[in-house]
Amino acid sequence: MTIYNQIAERAQRGDKMLVRLIDPDKFDASTLSFGVPASTVQQGEGGFDYYFVGGSTGDDCTEVVHSIHKACATPVILFPGSPKQFTREADALLYLTLMNSRDPRVLIEPHIQSADEIVASGIESIPMAYILIDGGRVSTTQRLTGAEPLPQQNTDDIVRLVHTAQLLGKRLIYLEAGSGAQTPVSQAVIRAVRRATNLPLIVGGGICSPEQMTRAFDAGADLVVIGNHFEQHPEQMIQFTSQLRKIRETRTPSQQSTDEKFMALALHEAQKAYDEGEIPVGCVIVADDQVIGRGHNLTQLLHDVTAHAEMQAITAATETLGGKYLQGCTLYVTVEPCIMCAGAIGWAQVSRLVFGAADPKRGYQTFAPQALHPKCSVTQGVLADECQQLMQQFFAAKRKS
Repeated sequence: MTIYNQIAERAQRGDKMLVRLIDPDKFDASTLSFGVPASTVQQGEGGFDYYFVGGSTGDDCTEVVHSIHKACATPVILFPGSPKQFTREADALLYLTLMNSRDPRVLIEPHIQSADEIVASGIESIPMAYILIDGGRVSTTQRLTGAEPLPQQNTDDIVRLVHTAQLLGKRLIYLEAGSGAQTPVSQAVIRAVRRATNLPLIVGGGICSPEQMTRAFDAGADLVVIGNHFEQHPEQMIQFTSQLRKIRETRTPSQQSTDEKFMALALHEAQKAYDEGEIPVGCVIVADDQVIGRGHNLTQLLHDVTAHAEMQAITAATETLGGKYLQGCTLYVTVEPCIMCAGAIGWAQVSRLVFGAADPKRGYQTFAPQALHPKCSVTQGVLADECQQLMQQFFAAKRKS
């Protein structure tokens, strides 16, 4: 199986992947693992899934690739900043286009210089769209190429580049905030791109904690790339790989099947709201594999702006249990909760939130990402297409009436 097919297949089944980026200018073979046990750097054993090797400056990467191959079995993928960094010793090559640039010396000249050698090597070449996002500081790529990063609030422009990349036949999308970015790519941007494409989505730049990595995955990233932070804090690699194991353990195929089953019940509640002329949002709350509360939007019927689906379901669930807390319960809702509902979910101490369609305009993740209880885990995107389609049908019908 090719490296790309492996990545695409894993992304399709929802497997999250962690990539360590190594800059050849900063590489020291003696500190490759930084004291991390060998098992944590073997692919598929909770460590790094891939190594990207390359940088905006630097020369041939052959020595770096040899050192990684000697240390572990993890695939090494070239992420070159210039033709000088090419080596046929790598397992694959990211053949990137800097989508922000309009300079032919950046867009095509390096590709022409290296084309013959790449073809002769027989290396697997993966066409990739590389999109610079403003991370709050001037990145090396921006400084060397003159390409202007896109502001994070300009999601329409970012999505337009993604659509362009698809039409050009790119097979990967890479959202890059820049090495050492002050602000990583936001969840709103990742969600917008995730809705725009089914291509494997890579996110990197400014990710400095397991929590930021998890948020990127939750928003729709398939691969998260970390380079500069591990160079400065090698002792934290285990924290990231441990968090990745937890993510994988909580998102098994059996869990996905269970989530889809209960989200289908939430969709049934949303359909009730649709039929009653309410905005079609539905919710169910589950404990020990049993539904203990149901609800759908009733703001029109009750003349009450607080009568959201989640509020109805929480009230029903607490009545079922005879108490105000919902510890050990999972709340399924068809659309990302608003700030009010997220606050109620937090106060009720719901242990897990699962939602379908994201709501970047009114959802809690945009405005109040800390609203949930600290111990509440979040899974998003379950039956997202079905949830979003019902909302779109409702508002399309409203516009016609």
